[in-house]
Amino acid sequence: MSHGVELESRQPSLTPQIGGVLGMLLSWQTKVNGYVLFVSMLALLVACLVLTLSVVMRYFLKLPTDWQDEVSVFLLIGAVFMCGAFVQSERGHIGISALEGFFSPAANRVRLLFCDITSLAFCTFFTYKTWSMLHEAIVEGQTTSSTWGPPLWIPYGLMFAGMTLLCLQMLLQILIALKTRGAAN
Repeated sequence: MSHGVELESRQPSLTPQIGGVLGMLLSWQTKVNGYVLFVSMLALLVACLVLTLSVVMRYFLKLPTDWQDEVSVFLLIGAVFMCGAFVQSERGHIGISALEGFFSPAANRVRLLFCDITSLAFCTFFTYKTWSMLHEAIVEGQTTSSTWGPPLWIPYGLMFAGMTLLCLQMLLQILIALKTRGAAN
């Protein structure tokens, strides 16, 4: 059982080989997911370094650090939201697999398709809300309430971009499931 992403011993993709425009879009999405995953890993590393530096500066050097919390939070928000599409592409999220053994393979495909459509509906709404928050932050020039005061369009933009990639991933998986529904029977 795996509880993480093992980059060296990656299993084959859970998505069947698809040609045409859908295959091209899937290939593009896979490449984007890989790049985003790498950048997100770097963001997590930088967040760790920033927090470690903050501890050293505050406790050993007695220097104030009013910026480290927000930098770390922004990096973590970016890493979490931007990696959602990769996690979905690997079906690495926590799912209800207890029902899987009770259904036939055909019924499980329908169950997965239903879950993907329902998830896409929710994520589309969430993406719309992050777009409205991003728009407000840009138009109104919103910043955080700290003395450093970085603009709020940064985390909202990361949330919007990540949710958009997640919605695109789900839409691709739904279209592929509909296109290949009889191929696995």
